[in-house]
Amino acid sequence: MTEIRDYVAPRSLADALRVLASGPATVLAGGTDLMPQSRAGRVRFAPTLLNVQGIDELRGVARDPGGVQIGALTTITSLLEDPLIRDRAPVLRTACDHFASSQIRNAATLGGNICNASPAGDTLVPLLVLGASVVLASAGPEGIVKRRLPLAEFLVGPGRTARRTDELLVAVQAPLPPAGWVDRYLKFGARPALDISAIALAVGGTLREGRLEDARIAFGAVAPTAIRASEAERVLSEGPLDRARIDRAVEAADATIRPISDVRASDWYRRELVHNLLRRVLNDVCDA
Repeated sequence: MTEIRDYVAPRSLADALRVLASGPATVLAGGTDLMPQSRAGRVRFAPTLLNVQGIDELRGVARDPGGVQIGALTTITSLLEDPLIRDRAPVLRTACDHFASSQIRNAATLGGNICNASPAGDTLVPLLVLGASVVLASAGPEGIVKRRLPLAEFLVGPGRTARRTDELLVAVQAPLPPAGWVDRYLKFGARPALDISAIALAVGGTLREGRLEDARIAFGAVAPTAIRASEAERVLSEGPLDRARIDRAVEAADATIRPISDVRASDWYRRELVHNLLRRVLNDVCDA
């Protein structure tokens, strides 16, 4: 472990960004991923430890012109209890309900779960289905500079993101689903919540006259990052949601995923889970 020489706990975003602009720093939010990984030797601390927990402006869920904005320090418990998320983005609420234990949900933050960039990250799959983007901030010569990046582009590999060292993830934005939207989320593991998923999947779309329009499918733990299954989505969007179309969508999804074998499941077993659980979810939507 690299020796930590400086500990900084700013109270404003501007102060935090000035710290990041001055040199390498490890960002600490809830710490539910960072601390276990550091003890296991998978994370090396930078000389500066930047604790962002005191930046209140990075918390909360709010409507914005594009839909909903969620502060990066919003806890999983807060998402689980938020009425806007419950009513308009239930797929995210369901994922939060399957997130670890209540003690961890009270500390873990949405921004931390995203920046950890685990292929099995619990919130990543529903956020992909919702079409979410991340908002990154850095210190510029005339103040705070922000850029927005689709979540699918932000995730670049296991534990790796497109965040620059001088940037902080400050928010997540997503359009609110339209009328007629249906979604489903499934996580498969040894236990419903207190386990890293062997696979996770989410499906969303607007159900109109037997068709699933703007169909979206996302998977976790079956590729180097959480992914959208674009070819399977195309198949679903082409015609009525019937059994034959569901079978074709499952075949298309199988061609998209790249599972590995590890202590939680073999690559073969993960493929079988994708086949069976995706078919189950789509049949459930078809019967809705």
